[in-house]
Amino acid sequence: MGDGTITPRLGNMKALLGIVAGAGASYGIYKLLSGGSFKRNKKSATSESPGVRSTPSSEVTVQPGSLLAKVSGLDVVCPRPADDASGGIIHQSPGNLEPQHLKMLLSCLQTSNNPSDRCRILLTLGNAAAFTVNQNLIREFEGIHIIAGFLSDPATEVRVQTLNALNNLCMNIQNQEQLKVYVPQVLELIEMSPVNSDLQLGALRLLTNLSVTDKHQHLLKESVTLLLSLLVVSAEALQVQALKVLVNLSSNPDMMDDIVQAQAPASVLLLFDARTAPAVLLRLLTFAGNLKAWRPSAQVADELRRKQDCLFRVMLDESSQLHSKLVQLLSHPDGEIQAQVARILT
Repeated sequence: MGDGTITPRLGNMKALLGIVAGAGASYGIYKLLSGGSFKRNKKSATSESPGVRSTPSSEVTVQPGSLLAKVSGLDVVCPRPADDASGGIIHQSPGNLEPQHLKMLLSCLQTSNNPSDRCRILLTLGNAAAFTVNQNLIREFEGIHIIAGFLSDPATEVRVQTLNALNNLCMNIQNQEQLKVYVPQVLELIEMSPVNSDLQLGALRLLTNLSVTDKHQHLLKESVTLLLSLLVVSAEALQVQALKVLVNLSSNPDMMDDIVQAQAPASVLLLFDARTAPAVLLRLLTFAGNLKAWRPSAQVADELRRKQDCLFRVMLDESSQLHSKLVQLLSHPDGEIQAQVARILT
């Protein structure tokens, strides 16, 4: 970094995130048990991106007051340079990071061999990416590919922080053009991670942001079976997040042919029940309403008649039990749920 660089004294810095414990069986195990099959290209986008992480060094070198002093709002004691009369403790918020600091964070991220340090740096970059100006700067510094390279980090907590940082970066339309190439890898993380884990939640949040507009939704057309299967094996938080993606996709008429042909577990109908959490049920009804508004083309209708386990047969066919489930929900104590059911039935 030039003259005057120092090695900061990190002291007893604690890991910001712990490895998720007790998260249950992985989705990969569930897929094997259920006999499901997802036909999707699982090639990692990082192998084609310029953000390949360089060989870790034995230490991270930064300038005092410019990098680790700003990490996640932590006070870091740095040796006082000769021309600094302000003292040794620097404390600033991520919103005050300057372009050179972002560059140094990205550089240190590539060279750090300490998972705890990588977590701190990724957390800081993620916090900084809450600001539009930093979203643009990180992209201009090739930071999206650098950060996304840690989706395959061996440390679970690093992958979680990577997803969190990419989530904020994804709030920028221009950044989405670079992030879209990582969709296959993000889907693989969802599929192979423990059910209800922070990894799955972070990955689904990223897909939610990426699917808000219809520009990149086609990249998720083969993920519908995965999302539907998660609904029947996961807890409320993950169900809500999976449904957010499904609602986004089903809001696009151009996606509907792919959605209704996707393989779907029949048990998804069990969620149309008064005992289902209202936050889940409301989104599930929105998804069902989008499906009910769809009309198949002649070609698709012919294909659907030959598919015994597709979403169309489960939820939209005349033989489906969805109608009777909806009628029962007309007496739900939640007025908003009643109104949504009534709109679907009429």
